[in-house]
Amino acid sequence: MSDSTRVMIVDDHPLMRKGIEQLLALEPRLHIVAEATNGVEAVSYAQKNPVDLILLDFNMQGLSGLDSLKALRQNGCSAKIIILTVSDNKQDVIAMINQGADGYLLKDSEPELLLKNIMSILAGQLTVSEKLIDYLNELDQEDNIRSKLSSLTKREAQILVEVSKGYSNKEISDNLHISEGTVKVHVKSLLKKLQIKSRVEAAIVYLQQAK
Repeated sequence: MSDSTRVMIVDDHPLMRKGIEQLLALEPRLHIVAEATNGVEAVSYAQKNPVDLILLDFNMQGLSGLDSLKALRQNGCSAKIIILTVSDNKQDVIAMINQGADGYLLKDSEPELLLKNIMSILAGQLTVSEKLIDYLNELDQEDNIRSKLSSLTKREAQILVEVSKGYSNKEISDNLHISEGTVKVHVKSLLKKLQIKSRVEAAIVYLQQAK
């Protein structure tokens, strides 16, 4: 992290922008170079000017925080982007982290802790407010499951779909026009790759990811 960090505040509430500005003034390494009242302004500014850190509100008029984040990343913005919001909704947190946010902090946090978390994110650490940490654990688990599913061969994936429908090995054999013995081999292999012990667990894993 350099000695001087160029910051853009993106929030549609003037009082909130002023409050954030006063908070950042406590850290001499942080220099506010721009304030945007909506996502369109933020994306436009970031395209033309170097920025190191963007504090982005989630709920804004017009372009939402999520769409603003997507647009910034799609346009090649490499700044650290921190979502600063009142929303502690799990799906919001997971969506923003999945789209490339470097942190997700709640506006009602204690000012000293908020500033500390901002600096942690600048130092390269993915950080969320303490009450949201469990959501990150769930995100890790989902990523792990997706990785395991992607390791299945095309045939194993086909058989997993059949298993999730409750079909027996004989029924799967008939449906896919392969021998029952081949089905058994593939089922054993996919259970091992998914690190689970039963067909029921396999069906649950598949159906949860297919939501």
